[in-house]
Amino acid sequence: MTTPDDTPKPACPICGKPAAPDFKPFCSKRCADVDLQRWLSGRYAIPGREEDALGQDDGSREE
Repeated sequence: MTTPDDTPKPACPICGKPAAPDFKPFCSKRCADVDLQRWLSGRYAIPGREEDALGQDDGSREE
């Protein structure tokens, strides 16, 4: 029989330590700030299709 204490705690995506309830999914404010800085600096990016690039309009869209 397992108890709630036996469940694995989610790991911080930055350092791998167990996540803290106040900073979930991170373990600390520092790791949350590191993640935010990575987003703001462009280190994390979601790639788009080439035709989705800004400034490229082939006229096929109706507005």
